[in-house]
Amino acid sequence: MSDRFDLTVIGAGMAGIAAANKAAAAGWRTAIIDELPYGGTCALRGCDPKKILRRTAEIVDAARLMAGKGIDPNGLAVNWRDLMAHKRGFTAPVPPRMEDQLSTNGAHTLHGTATFLSPATLAVNGEAFESRRFLVATGARPRPLDFAGAEHVIDSTAFLELDDLPDRIVFIGGGFVSFEFAHIAARAGATVTILDRGSRPLKAFDPDLVELLVARGAAIGIKLHRNTSVDRVSAGPSGWRLDIVSDGQADTVAADLVVHGAGRRPDLDSLDLDAANVAYSERGVTVSPHLQSTSNDAVFAAGDAADSPGMPLTPVAMFEAKVATSNLLNDTTRVPDYRGVPTAVFTVPELARVGQLEEEARASGVDLDVRHTDTSGWYSNYRIGEPTAAVKILIDRATDTIVGAHMFGPEYGELINIVGLAIKLGLTTRQLKSMTAAYPTTGSDLGSML
Repeated sequence: MSDRFDLTVIGAGMAGIAAANKAAAAGWRTAIIDELPYGGTCALRGCDPKKILRRTAEIVDAARLMAGKGIDPNGLAVNWRDLMAHKRGFTAPVPPRMEDQLSTNGAHTLHGTATFLSPATLAVNGEAFESRRFLVATGARPRPLDFAGAEHVIDSTAFLELDDLPDRIVFIGGGFVSFEFAHIAARAGATVTILDRGSRPLKAFDPDLVELLVARGAAIGIKLHRNTSVDRVSAGPSGWRLDIVSDGQADTVAADLVVHGAGRRPDLDSLDLDAANVAYSERGVTVSPHLQSTSNDAVFAAGDAADSPGMPLTPVAMFEAKVATSNLLNDTTRVPDYRGVPTAVFTVPELARVGQLEEEARASGVDLDVRHTDTSGWYSNYRIGEPTAAVKILIDRATDTIVGAHMFGPEYGELINIVGLAIKLGLTTRQLKSMTAAYPTTGSDLGSML
């Protein structure tokens, strides 16, 4: 391959695709490369298909909560094969649609493993070509597991392709993947266990609300083992045997399926960044605040592949990629604005966060007013029979602005977006309370939460 490109994007997830479309539409000769189908983790192997599966958990949970309140949930069940077919109805068209859009904008779509040969040369499946600029947007992959028998553990990608749901499932790790999939599997009829190495799962979220989520999960049969490490996974009498150490005591757990939920790391191994003189660490490509490599001016990085301050979220990766591409096109040094970015764990109900944790706000010296409210008895939750819901809003007394918001309850994954916008724009609580919301809606509860 003798082509020379103005920009080569490595990684065809949502961030890489956004960057390639923007550059190609601006007239740059652009290539985009991926060894996997175009669309990335979020669209094909993560956020979107996961939430399609979650819909069944929502329906089952909603019906059970309304038992004795007008709904008879007896006989309600999840048909896993039909659910997976429904999921594939969304994911299957994504790669060709993404490639068609890129081609329409003039981008060259390449398939294969990308490896740097020099600071300006890249090889794809052994064929070399040059590029004036590069954007690394390769995302992340599951972190390697360090115990014997780790090869028997499947990752989230494989879980989302299961034709049948096993009876006994163990999730390793106390993060997003474990909790979200556990809530789906438990309501689909599986017996579910989560093994967490630490004492506090979901460390990025408010600990008080996490404990409410843990209790809500326990009520539907999800077992959480804290301070638990896995020594070995091996074949058992039926299924798999996990040798574990829990609070210093040896024990075993039986499972038909073991799932990796113990975190992810930047997917950089195949790139040979040393050949390109690109500095990197376990956190990703080392970049300046405007997302340019600190050691090779021709290289930018975005999303999970970059050692940037942004959270490992698809929306963050996308706006970083757009900022990086704008800096490339215009030779500028614009810095991404990370204020007011919300995140959510899509359990049932969901746990959401934006801004600082309480411990972070206190450590930063904010004159803090913590407005912690149990909302389980509010109309919005009474209406649907939800027994557990709460919010914690962190206010800076000096400015009357929100520095953090934490919510656990139905539809709070939507409500947190309003608070995120308020943080980004610097709105005061008085201004938010002046909003007249449609009633009765969950959004109309915000004023009372403040």
